[in-house]
Amino acid sequence: MSNGSAGRPRCAVLVGPYLSGKTSLLESILHITGATQRRGTVKDGNMVGDYAPEARKRQMSIEVVAANTNFLGDQWTFLDCPGSIEFAQDAYNACMVADVAVVVCEPEPDRALAVSPLLRFLDERRIPHMVFINKLDAADDRVRDVLSALQAVSERPLVLRQVPIRDGETITGYVDLISERAYRYQPGKESALVALPDEMREREQTARQELLETLADFDDKLLEQLLEDTAPAKQDIYQYLAKTFHADNVVPVLIGAGERDHGVRRLLKALRHDTPEVGVTRARLGIEAKGEAVVQVCKTLYAQHTGKLAIARVWHGDVKEGMTLKGERLGSLVRLVGQQQTKIQMAHAGEVVGLGRVEGYKTGDVLTPTGGAVPKNWPPTLPPIYALAIHAENRSDEVKLSGALQRLVDEDASYSIEHNVEMHQLLLWGQGEQHLQIGLDRLRGKYNVAVQGERPLTAYRETIRKGVEQHARFKRQSGGHGQFADIHVDIKPLQRGEGFSFGERIVGGAIPRNFIPAVEAGVREYLPRGPLGFPVVDVAVELFDGKFHAVDSSDMAFKTAGRMAMSEGMPLCNPVLLEPILLVTIFVPNEFTAGAQRLLSGRRGQILGYDARAGWNDWDQVQAHVPQAEVNDMIIELRSLTRGVGTFEWKFDHLQELTGRLADDVVKARAEAAQ
Repeated sequence: MSNGSAGRPRCAVLVGPYLSGKTSLLESILHITGATQRRGTVKDGNMVGDYAPEARKRQMSIEVVAANTNFLGDQWTFLDCPGSIEFAQDAYNACMVADVAVVVCEPEPDRALAVSPLLRFLDERRIPHMVFINKLDAADDRVRDVLSALQAVSERPLVLRQVPIRDGETITGYVDLISERAYRYQPGKESALVALPDEMREREQTARQELLETLADFDDKLLEQLLEDTAPAKQDIYQYLAKTFHADNVVPVLIGAGERDHGVRRLLKALRHDTPEVGVTRARLGIEAKGEAVVQVCKTLYAQHTGKLAIARVWHGDVKEGMTLKGERLGSLVRLVGQQQTKIQMAHAGEVVGLGRVEGYKTGDVLTPTGGAVPKNWPPTLPPIYALAIHAENRSDEVKLSGALQRLVDEDASYSIEHNVEMHQLLLWGQGEQHLQIGLDRLRGKYNVAVQGERPLTAYRETIRKGVEQHARFKRQSGGHGQFADIHVDIKPLQRGEGFSFGERIVGGAIPRNFIPAVEAGVREYLPRGPLGFPVVDVAVELFDGKFHAVDSSDMAFKTAGRMAMSEGMPLCNPVLLEPILLVTIFVPNEFTAGAQRLLSGRRGQILGYDARAGWNDWDQVQAHVPQAEVNDMIIELRSLTRGVGTFEWKFDHLQELTGRLADDVVKARAEAAQ
């Protein structure tokens, strides 16, 4: 049996959908390997993987947690990732520095779809990964049905490593399909070797043959042995599996129940034997190693008393406390088990460590003593799809809020900040309602900034449907020089999207040319708030006549007259409200395409068509024009419709007239807000 790289530090990432049991599996791994003295539980709120207050409040993982341990002489780091799709950025980033990914899923065929985006990500980047079907102690479905459902969402063939042994409806153990040995689970102990039950032999042989035939698709020697009915040696099968696994050609599938330690030791042994070493992973990522230390950051965190901490993988060389990386001196070097930190003097290639008191490092950075390098193939930042308008409860905290928001984005790049000058709102963008609510909780608890969040305002516009010629005269006499300006303007609608234009056709010196810019300035001064209360667009104004006084006329007088002409003329031009329309592209499994179309139609969307999503098996993309006012919370309904996996992208497309009751409500709300 291949030992991979015994004794060398390696890294495994635990990923999978929400409620699949990743954090309970981590607790089992750490307890079995001696990293912790007792198992934490969700009920007691003392799990290594969910130490943040926001995580314990919701009983869910919300950020990557690193935990170092040892197993049979090998050093390991396990990166426990949040399962919610709203925190996928953290999971994707962690996968990039891992040698192997363990995809944890529930034993329910209907839940297999939730793994689809994750498997797609791993396959695109050829990250070796295995599946651990968890919670089998409470399973109602057969493993073969779960496997079939998982295969439907995996581009790589799945190879079952174990088949369960049942006693009635209870799974009591498993048969390893390579060694052909049977084991019985023992609470708190390693599984006991038992005789292979007679009733299991036929099923075990069928499953084993399927495993061999799948491996033979990638190895000519094994294929030849199978064609000649020659039984391959067990040692060779292990090697075939390791080779195809390293190349991400197959996905081994193991079974168990992490909360009861069932199958966890078998999982650890599979990882030990089959996980590639750091040099193989480094080569896969295209990271060069030319003598000096190379380190890559996969997560940054802020602690109230210790400052910024960068969780990083050492790709090459040794990293020492106090050394300089990318121009910044390391304040400390620590080994991590959740929030527990142990200071160390040196870290070697393959280790995942914490780099303490460093302000300049960002997630994804590749660091070396002589500088750094651009990360290759690093996951792009997820586009924002949900926003809240936020403000500090105390105005004195606004500067503090700005700094806290920057740290929030440093920790999780899928948050973003937008200052909407027009609406006078500070927007916090994220991946969904829960993502933003946790962000607000962090601002309140971690950074001690009291904040409130509310639905963002929609940037409506208004325009006119007909033109008018408007006369305006401004005359004021108050002793000494007075103020006088008299103008005639032609106000006309423009085609949608043309914005605003100002022109003049003054002849005969009716208005001196030096006063014309002042008229334009007055007109433009009016545009931010039209008769309906919104910025005016797609309007042309032409100055065609007027009068002036040789003594009393001034720039200020003509500017005032320009503003008066617009104030008096615009209400006569049949003003109409315009709402922003977005081009929305929804991505869903094709079984939900019809539902996605109904969702869009129910939000006043105009469906433009749908097509297969490029590169995604059994997924569609639906395009539609949707009013911006209908999009902000659409992700909540979309995910409910698609079992959590649907998403969308958007961009501004055009402005469109809004009339009737909806328009009346918008105008009324604007007027009330202005009072």
